[in-house]
Amino acid sequence: MKSNLMKAIFLGLIISVQNISAQNQSADNSKKMEWFKNAKLGVFIHWGIYSVNGISESWSFFNNYINHENYMKQLNGFSASNYKPLQWVELIKESGAKYAVITTKHHDGVSLWNSKAINAITIPNNSLAKKDVLSPFISNLKSSGMKTGLYFSLPDWSHPYYDINTRTKKRYDIKNDPDRWQNFIKYYQTQLTELSTQYKPDLLWFDGDWEHTSEEWKAPQTLNLLKKSNPEIIINSRLNHHGDYETPEQGIPVVAPQNPYWELCYTMNDSWGYQPYDLHYKTPNMIIRTLADVISMGGNLLLDIGPESDGSIPEKQIEILKNLGRWTSKNKKAIYDTERGISFENYKGKSALSTSKKSLFLYLEEAKNFTQIYGLATQPNSAKIIGDEKAVVTMDYNQEKTLTMNFSNVSFDKDVTVVELTFDTPPIFLNHTQQENIRLNSLLENKNTDLALYDLANSLHNGLHLMTNSGLTIDGLDMKIKKNSKTNMETLHWISKHAEAFYETEKGLPDGHYSGMSALSKDRQTLYLFVEGNPSGPIALKGIKNDISRIRIVGEGTLLSHDIYNKLYWSDRPGIIYIAIPKERLDKNMTVIAVLLNKPLELYREKIGAIESNL
Repeated sequence: MKSNLMKAIFLGLIISVQNISAQNQSADNSKKMEWFKNAKLGVFIHWGIYSVNGISESWSFFNNYINHENYMKQLNGFSASNYKPLQWVELIKESGAKYAVITTKHHDGVSLWNSKAINAITIPNNSLAKKDVLSPFISNLKSSGMKTGLYFSLPDWSHPYYDINTRTKKRYDIKNDPDRWQNFIKYYQTQLTELSTQYKPDLLWFDGDWEHTSEEWKAPQTLNLLKKSNPEIIINSRLNHHGDYETPEQGIPVVAPQNPYWELCYTMNDSWGYQPYDLHYKTPNMIIRTLADVISMGGNLLLDIGPESDGSIPEKQIEILKNLGRWTSKNKKAIYDTERGISFENYKGKSALSTSKKSLFLYLEEAKNFTQIYGLATQPNSAKIIGDEKAVVTMDYNQEKTLTMNFSNVSFDKDVTVVELTFDTPPIFLNHTQQENIRLNSLLENKNTDLALYDLANSLHNGLHLMTNSGLTIDGLDMKIKKNSKTNMETLHWISKHAEAFYETEKGLPDGHYSGMSALSKDRQTLYLFVEGNPSGPIALKGIKNDISRIRIVGEGTLLSHDIYNKLYWSDRPGIIYIAIPKERLDKNMTVIAVLLNKPLELYREKIGAIESNL
């Protein structure tokens, strides 16, 4: 009995020590990750010999689009003759970025610095440039006050010690030649030691871990090696999950990652490195709205640029960074040191909270007369437009805990307007119940047509069918909806024009797919999007697996085109659908767009990870 008691006490002590140790590690990690979590914006730089011919970095020979010998001939054209690292850093800082990540070595094995590792192929020794192009950039980056990130490819498809050469060609099997593989481990760890000791990076961005297991990479050993030079170094998730944060690639997540630390790595066009014929650039408006989207989900945006082989940055990329800088400099308070926003149930848009949670930021992607927050149990002190001291925002807070903000005297930003609500204490948000109390009669009698239609659309989005058995007809003609002397005929006429969006339609898209209210037809093949005010750019849809058959404006028949970005043809992950609406065709109260799908709606809400193929 005594023996069992002693064992229990001993076991309890062990568990207590383990719990304390885990808590300490969690606290240490939180402190280490603080700068990263608050940064919100970084710039990725893919620069290498692939910029000479303007072809896919490394993948072009791996996929046998060009043979390895001809790919490596690009070393003879990589001049870096117009390379101005200080100007790079100044441009990156102007964009509002707080850190930069540069490709020190991609999968092709070409190192930007003067690596002394055995059989290393380097820019200083093997290219036309004949100089170390990494060191001056890192030196200027550190002097700027921004954090330093180094991208490093674990695979090296050119190195004789590595087992894989191309998609169809292997040099050897590790199990048959373990000594050769161990020589590769020594090679890549030597390079990491050089980078760690020479540049002391704040962040190490691994890539390519999918080709081998953690045990084969000696990942724990590699991690310990890096921590010797910098115990506080941050590692991304691509060291076989030994890292600190997740790195979804290209596709903006529909559902926010569970990890509190994550970063979307994202191209401006469809390419990472410089490709002169890839002109499929997103507009600055799209990029700024993507940043707002990422911030609202508590993540960082790592936006990529691809310099040319002489070191110059393409004008289109400069334009995007400068436009991004215009917006970030204006809205600093609502970008850095923020946390993910409130539930879509409470606010149909993008939002974020300050770290103190005493400020709530709303990101408006359109010019409009008002917006609403439902289930707000804490009354705010003030509402203002960031960067516009002359703007007047009036608030109406009712007993149903609904806050209405009116923007009658606001100059809207050309991309994203930010509203800041301030509170004495962190606000409390209730589960959305307000809509259950709404009745069709009260909406029809509301003198404010815009407010009535907003509540009508929001009710439908949440699955409350106010128009059921109301006398509504599918075409809006011969309606039997009851009227009285208080009925707002403007509201009734709008309902008649847009009847199909309310006739036997169902609950709209779940959170993350569309930054607004929506509904779905009974056969689930037509998606109705309620568009408020005057959008600053094309409206965006994420995570729609379907092909689109036709898009039109409800009630007047105008057909609309759409464009898709970040769709990888070999992946089932859908791209982002952008739909531009001509301003002259916008409804003065609320525009409704009908998106006809090729089959019943299918949504993609899975986790987005690294791209492990580039066929």
